[in-house]
Amino acid sequence: MAARRVSSLLSRSLSTSFPSLLRSQGRNCYNGSRIVRRFGSSSSAVAEEIISPSVQVSYTKLLIDGNFVDSASGKTFPTLDPRTGEVIADVAEGDAEDINRAVKAARKAFDEGPWPRMSAYERSRIMLRFADLVEKHSEELASLESWDNGKPYSQSKGTEIPMFARLFRYYAGWADKIHGLTVPADGNYHVQTLHEPIGVAGQIIPWNFPLLMFAWKVGPALACGNTIVLKSAEQTPLTALYAGKLLLEAGLPPGVLNIVSGFGATAGASLASHMDVDKLAFTGSTDTGKIILGLAANSNLKPVTLELGGKSPFIVFEDADVDKAVELAHFALFFNQGQCCCAGSRTYVHEKVYDEFVEKSKARALKRVVGDPFKKGIEQGPQIDLKQFEKVMKYIRSGVESNATLECGGDQIGNKGYFIQPTVFSNVKDDMLIAQDEIFGPVQSILKFRDVDEVIKRANETRYGLAAGVFTKSLDTANRVSRALKAGTVWVNCFDVFDAAIPFGGYKMSGNGREKGIYSLNNYLQIKAVVTALNKPAWI
Repeated sequence: MAARRVSSLLSRSLSTSFPSLLRSQGRNCYNGSRIVRRFGSSSSAVAEEIISPSVQVSYTKLLIDGNFVDSASGKTFPTLDPRTGEVIADVAEGDAEDINRAVKAARKAFDEGPWPRMSAYERSRIMLRFADLVEKHSEELASLESWDNGKPYSQSKGTEIPMFARLFRYYAGWADKIHGLTVPADGNYHVQTLHEPIGVAGQIIPWNFPLLMFAWKVGPALACGNTIVLKSAEQTPLTALYAGKLLLEAGLPPGVLNIVSGFGATAGASLASHMDVDKLAFTGSTDTGKIILGLAANSNLKPVTLELGGKSPFIVFEDADVDKAVELAHFALFFNQGQCCCAGSRTYVHEKVYDEFVEKSKARALKRVVGDPFKKGIEQGPQIDLKQFEKVMKYIRSGVESNATLECGGDQIGNKGYFIQPTVFSNVKDDMLIAQDEIFGPVQSILKFRDVDEVIKRANETRYGLAAGVFTKSLDTANRVSRALKAGTVWVNCFDVFDAAIPFGGYKMSGNGREKGIYSLNNYLQIKAVVTALNKPAWI
């Protein structure tokens, strides 16, 4: 029963942030009709545009106990190119037996191996060497990420790989600064707290930001001295395996990081319910997060960190610079093909500037450059796979059927791959599905509001609470609204800022716990109190 319900495990994602990309948006743009002609009329026309990545796919097996090995069953599954739907490579398909093998290796590495016992400084040096190797192999990693995921190569190479390396350097810096306290107590006692690694950490990452989610989870777990079994998303298994190879090259002992590619109903469910996993971290959909939490509770009651879905409001007040607000709202929604859990997917605009905002948002969407992510100047690639493509198209149809105004887009581009036109709806109401559900695609919904109290109330009337954006020139408005919004992150006059030190996580059904920053270390530590009786102390 649980396995069947977990069939969608890892079919969603997280987002990551990149204000620097704003500087390049709006250049070398085509209008909507030219995009359609470019990709349009035939499969051969699309095929002529496709660029073959120069990288070789070298790692397709499971990483267990320091070795790349076949799955126990010998099964493989194809990972597909979202540009065409064609097979990139066949990857080992891990299942329950492979999770058992990986957990056994991680347990042995934790209980008997050198990783938790070496000095924190030595652990940090290995992590720093890994960051150096990431930069050395940045082109290979970026090519694999864009090939497997469909995101623009310029985004992978120029933004995400540097962030990936930065995150590991950040956590390397924390490794030798984790310590407990000496606590005063009543009576003749010496009391100290120890911050100990939690043990074997199970981690399940999504497909929308495979490398960054790898860093968000693996970085703090390693810094704290844990060992890991990581399950990659079945849609995007390639970069995790390549990163695993680089960590071994950097000196990570065997068994400290084990990577199992496979499906949610088998590998994911087995990891979540494993009795010898001490901690679980998951990024994905809210529905799957509930299942994960149940599996953890019904096994060994392991603690769980969840980063789940979102339907983030982006609020534009009447004093805003409309041109700047349009550009930022466009970025907040369309970045990464709209496949961001914190995407600004409910754009609330004050009635005094609403019409102008809608017209300019439509014009900006029509200029958005969609195409092969390996081409220069491309802003938007394909959706991740056919399932996600069909989901987005279903919500577009729902918007039309609900009588929202389709300003532009709404259709597939070409007839090969999973490309969708940048889509803008106006006259959206709060009770429409496109304003309630997480679409996870390039669909902007623009809603109208009258005053501050109204928009705060409406923005908070959602089951999610991951993030929000506020665009205003008024410091009073910014302070008031940012404190009133029930969201884990509020960006004021910016969006998707993801510095390594900034914590990220949600309120309500967007999850629990925080990733990144100092707060993420708590996910991977146990706190032990040690109380020692003192005999005739000179002082207490």
